Amino acid sequence: MKFLPTALEGVILVEPRVFSDDRGFFMETYHLEKFAAGGIPDLFVQDNHSYSIHGTLRGLHAQLRHPQGKLVRAVQGEIFDVAVDIRPDSPTLGKWVGERLSGENHRQLWIPPGFAHGFCVLSETAHVQYKCTELYRQDDEIGILWNDPAIGIDWPLPLDTGPLLSPKDRDAPGLEAILLLLSGHGQDPA
Repeated sequence: MKFLPTALEGVILVEPRVFSDDRGFFMETYHLEKFAAGGIPDLFVQDNHSYSIHGTLRGLHAQLRHPQGKLVRAVQGEIFDVAVDIRPDSPTLGKWVGERLSGENHRQLWIPPGFAHGFCVLSETAHVQYKCTELYRQDDEIGILWNDPAIGIDWPLPLDTGPLLSPKDRDAPGLEAILLLLSGHGQDPA
């Protein structure tokens, strides 16, 4: 198993060792000791699974008081997975990194607490699974506008039609409002 650093400190691309033959393949998707040695010491308390169609964009999501670390993988299909640094004192605040994850490349992306997360579906459909280090709390969820120019994510989606968004993702506030909320100087922008 390889643990590859990305342009944002703490965000790690995981390449599992895949054993393939004419019957199919086998791989470890998580191993506590190997992940800890690779820089991912956190324990996971919740697993999530989403199914989405082509052009769907989910995110950018985070939790305010109980930040979640997420280990994300596409079990079927292909996604462009994004982490945005929202740690107020970070030198990379507002910076993002994106990786293509697919059922064929078997890669996973570790997104530590303190980052917002989102992905868009590049294939016809995609099944995405991710492990979380904190339980989801609906009253603690925050979102950032997917196309906030202050972040400038280069989503690989057709610009003529735009992504398929939920109402909460379409109407999410910008990064500046979330940073005020995170620093405790603002009010809930929702």
